[in-house]
Amino acid sequence: MSFPVTRMRRLRRTEPLRRMVREHRLAREDLILPLFVVEGRGVREPVASMPGVHRFSVDQVVLEAKRVADLGVPGVILFGIPSSKDARGSGADAEDGIVQRASRAIADAVPALCVITDVCLCEYTDHGHCGLLHGEEVENDASLERLARTAVSHARAGASIVAPSDMMDGRVAAIRAALDAEGFEQVAILSYAAKYASAFYGPFREAAESTPAFGDRRGYQMDPPNRREALREMRLDLEEGADMLMVKPALSYLDILADARRSFDVPLAAYHVSGEYAMIKAAGERGWIDADRAMEEALVSIKRAGADLILTYAAADLAEKL
Repeated sequence: MSFPVTRMRRLRRTEPLRRMVREHRLAREDLILPLFVVEGRGVREPVASMPGVHRFSVDQVVLEAKRVADLGVPGVILFGIPSSKDARGSGADAEDGIVQRASRAIADAVPALCVITDVCLCEYTDHGHCGLLHGEEVENDASLERLARTAVSHARAGASIVAPSDMMDGRVAAIRAALDAEGFEQVAILSYAAKYASAFYGPFREAAESTPAFGDRRGYQMDPPNRREALREMRLDLEEGADMLMVKPALSYLDILADARRSFDVPLAAYHVSGEYAMIKAAGERGWIDADRAMEEALVSIKRAGADLILTYAAADLAEKL
């Protein structure tokens, strides 16, 4: 039928009507909060380029974890900033490393919260790359053992999910084999399967002190124009043993997320990255947009495209509103 019998505006007239027929809804259970952990005690240091985001010492990150759990956020993902770095990223798999200590502390203090750990070397290497180097070339195969040992150390420290973000080929299989060999068959792998060499990571690199000392990461992270390649990456990671897949960044890659939703029946995550978050916050501070509405609209678009889980720095603020 057509106008005037069909009037699409009928169900948009009031907020109760809009809520009743709404197709997609954000829920607290959709959200994962990234947390940066640093050495020291009593540290709650603002990240200048990400309003509302802080770097926490272990004692303070436990308090933050309790706060977000009380808000109904089911999980956090930890990024560690060690006090010293070297070419091998030795702090990545240290039993007393910063992420390992934070994982233990949160798992003990907030057992209902799911602890996810980022598995990569970039925060721990003095050169800032995600794997071991031979000259200025990142060596794929030589990096796999380090990544696998890092994942095992995180599992031993209480992580429920390990999330490799390095984009080395074969790292999911290496991590799965290492976890199983050490008796951690129940620890899940959330693979950063389609991680693009994006311009939107700048604020994160400031917070994590992980900017490459030379070159860039385009030799191992995905090229932004590529779409079909992302599905190949995801399929390979599933074959290697990934339990969940991630697309990163989220907003500029909603087509990739939608492709993944149509192609795979596993849980999908999307990372609403630091630059995407910071742009909304900055425009809001200048009065150019309503930042709260824009943030929620951005996250709803990620959910609408097919994400089951959304990693976002706005998780706690949004959970309060929800």
